[in-house]
Amino acid sequence: MTLSTAEIVSYIGGYFWPFVRIGAMLMVVPIFGAQRIVPVKIRLGLAIVLTWMIAPMLPAVPAVDPLSLDGLLITVQQLMLGVAMGFIIGFIFSSMVVAGHNIAMSMGLGFAQFLDPNGVSVPVVSSFYLIIGTLLYLSLNGHLISIQILYESFETIPVGTIGLEVNSYLTIALWASKIFVGAILIALPVLITIMLINAGFGVMMRAAPTLNIFAVGFPTTMMAGFLLIFLTLPTLLPRFTEIMMGSFDLIEEILLAGGAG
Repeated sequence: MTLSTAEIVSYIGGYFWPFVRIGAMLMVVPIFGAQRIVPVKIRLGLAIVLTWMIAPMLPAVPAVDPLSLDGLLITVQQLMLGVAMGFIIGFIFSSMVVAGHNIAMSMGLGFAQFLDPNGVSVPVVSSFYLIIGTLLYLSLNGHLISIQILYESFETIPVGTIGLEVNSYLTIALWASKIFVGAILIALPVLITIMLINAGFGVMMRAAPTLNIFAVGFPTTMMAGFLLIFLTLPTLLPRFTEIMMGSFDLIEEILLAGGAG
């Protein structure tokens, strides 16, 4: 059996360029990429397996030499597509981290920080909310939806020199504000209650100036914070689901915009 140069190039490109998009997304998605709990070899192996499963079902890729200028442009476009999708999914978990940070600062645990797997010092409460968010993401089949959207992205924007529109990157940047909106909605019950507790201690200090408010207020605020976190856990599911589905809708929106362009 003899293969021509064009057939060899087309066969290599049919797996290489989908691998670039898939690998870029997996390297950015928090569960696999931002959290260094998963070794690089496992992430690379998962990208290879997904490419092996998805590539045969994709439309024919252009017969372009991967080492040519057009091939380099296609590689960059696939890399940017994968990073953009992974970055949007990362917004889901960022809102949980910001919510935990706000709660920790209000209840006096802002100083209780440690190095998380990302190598960034964050409050313990943020790490707790990040773990809860990861478990909710997996229980809601968010990882399966992500893989489905990744596969559909090849149908919407096939492998080629055409990628996302410039306005799509602006849309992604503006969507980052949802991180803070979602975080405030998650942390709002705890923040308001602790603010009222602190206001009550302020009134007590004015009424009894000799009262050591720090000795009484600090443990009371901390215990109230833990109790409020426990009581507000059931409200995380609808908020997290709203943020997650909004991120998936945004991915589909920018993919449709790029495919239409």
